[in-house]
Amino acid sequence: MDPTKLAWQSKLVLLLVLPAVAADVAWQAYAQTIATSPVVVWTFGLSALLGLVAWKVRSATPAAAATGALLTASLMFSTASQPYIPWQTNLVPLVVLLVLTALATRLGRRRKEQLGTAERPSGRTSSQVAANLGVATLFTCQVAQSWQMSLGWLHLARLPFTAAYIAGLAALCEAAADTVSSELGQVLSGSPRMITTFRVAAPGTDGAISLGGTLAGVIAAGIVATAGTLALRGDLFLFAVSWIASVFGLCFDSLLGATLERSEWLNNDAVNFLSTASAAACALVLVATIPNLVPSTLR
Repeated sequence: MDPTKLAWQSKLVLLLVLPAVAADVAWQAYAQTIATSPVVVWTFGLSALLGLVAWKVRSATPAAAATGALLTASLMFSTASQPYIPWQTNLVPLVVLLVLTALATRLGRRRKEQLGTAERPSGRTSSQVAANLGVATLFTCQVAQSWQMSLGWLHLARLPFTAAYIAGLAALCEAAADTVSSELGQVLSGSPRMITTFRVAAPGTDGAISLGGTLAGVIAAGIVATAGTLALRGDLFLFAVSWIASVFGLCFDSLLGATLERSEWLNNDAVNFLSTASAAACALVLVATIPNLVPSTLR
């Protein structure tokens, strides 16, 4: 597929994510400065440091690193609580996600170069970062949470946050699962199979899955879900819902790849954005239904 043909979709993802997140970060920085300036200092400092590291290790282009720093700041602001502790925010699952995906990308790089599927040396672009992290950021931003709470919608009395937290964590888990499964699937397994027909396909084919890659993705999602649950002081309910929803998103990603992406209706950024959105939506459905299906002791 000609990468320029659907480039407008990557620009649309940026347009959907960056203005809203920038406005959210500006508003929360102003609000937090009034309440407690250390929150602002820690958030901007750690976000900038994370972006700088991503750029220095060539995991992202300079623009992508700046985009990641902005999204990180929003994720940290939106999950901050008092007393403020930086590692009790979404910074922790985000860092775990970045470490897992960076390791998976570098593992077996020579084989991936031979297959022509290796990530470009300069790292991910801004649209790729927004496509993978944008949904989590939009779901957990202050505007989304305020809207949910004003409606009294899916507010969890037993947890110190709304369902937006769970949806956001599910989106982060799916982003990790997607990247790890596709990167390690090329190394751990032989010929993958199409998710729609189960026919053997060439490595790197859109919609092709492998047992090794899928298991690696599921494990990666579980690791991020664990990190997020511990950081946000959640419980088994938060962990289970975010993990299950991310696995659903991983399967949905492969389905989109095998159909709309192969048919050149969607590019990879659009697929990633929609896949993380599907994980977040699945989490919301589970949040609304599971409490009525399981004993309270498991929640």
